[in-house]
Amino acid sequence: MHSNASLNVVTDPIDATGPAIVGNRVELQLFTTLRCNLRCTYCSLGVGEVVGSQRKPTYTLDQLETFIRRQLGGREIYVTFYGGEPTLNLEFMVATMQRFPDFRFQLQTNGTLLQRLPDAVLSRLSNVLVSIDGGERITDGYRGRGIYRKVVANVGAIRDRLGGTLTARVTWSDADTTFEEIDELTESFDYVYFQFVAQEGAYSEQALEKRRAVLSKLITRFFDGNSLYPLIPIMGMVRNKVLPSRVQELYAGMTQCRVSTHILNIMPDGKIYPCPDMTFLPSMLQGSVVENWLKPSPLQPTPEMPCNACEAFAFCRRNCMKNLYRAYVDDDAAYRSSVVEPICNLVRFMGKEIDRHDPQRWFGRAPLSVRDRVANSEVYEYVEIMP
Repeated sequence: MHSNASLNVVTDPIDATGPAIVGNRVELQLFTTLRCNLRCTYCSLGVGEVVGSQRKPTYTLDQLETFIRRQLGGREIYVTFYGGEPTLNLEFMVATMQRFPDFRFQLQTNGTLLQRLPDAVLSRLSNVLVSIDGGERITDGYRGRGIYRKVVANVGAIRDRLGGTLTARVTWSDADTTFEEIDELTESFDYVYFQFVAQEGAYSEQALEKRRAVLSKLITRFFDGNSLYPLIPIMGMVRNKVLPSRVQELYAGMTQCRVSTHILNIMPDGKIYPCPDMTFLPSMLQGSVVENWLKPSPLQPTPEMPCNACEAFAFCRRNCMKNLYRAYVDDDAAYRSSVVEPICNLVRFMGKEIDRHDPQRWFGRAPLSVRDRVANSEVYEYVEIMP
């Protein structure tokens, strides 16, 4: 999760007559608890004293079912169990799976308690998204001594019992993260996703240069050989370049973190927000399971955001709407110059590096199995795609 300072968000006027959900899919990100057994230094739930403030859901599954029927009827539903550390409330996870057997399920976890999950739960998970920060030194530095080895061991222990895929979710916080550290994760996980940390002070020119060097190696590795190198941000950019219609089909051309279109973050008290990093802001309240109401996401493009004129817009689609709101709508000049603009520069750099490898030609020559995973991988529905 990303770190935030307090925001004074000014939202764009929302068309109250428009649909609350864009498209035919809805992701319910259910916070099973706000408790956590770790204290990661960059956790966004530390803002606004959110972490630990709600121990378990106070709404009932009857209320959730009524909300789904009235507000989301006829749409495909998939669920991500989220937290805090969601496995600390395994009882709620099991009850939800039993109540909604036709839904798809994902788990986002710090990976330290995976050994607690019974086979009946593991077999139903389409994807397990495991937070990890790179190599052992970096992960343990942010999460605690011994965490990296414990997580890798737990991942190996459940792999054969898991119904779906394993994805490493890397918050790229440390400028000294190496190609080798990210590459090593592909041995333990089916996919690796990395996201640039939204933290002031992380993007000096030297730090940017280090990241660009690693990105160049990762992108070169992606285009080598006949098998898929499963780094989701690179996969996603290549997909958007060779199959640009996909961003319209899946996200209505909007940001691919889904906060503008079809993800609902449901807190333990039943309140709904579009972005998990903004659940401490009353202005972001989008609905309620208990009161059974829902409105369109307040995180929408505004004229202040410069994205449409950017060379990366066709494949980036605004990346992180939370960052854009803070930088351009809330007009936080320091955050804009120290976080948002450097990340945008890295995204543009990635796009140019990918173009140097002629992705259309590569895609045309790739084996059918590789083409299919780049075009249609289900994992795209469970992560932000863009870094």
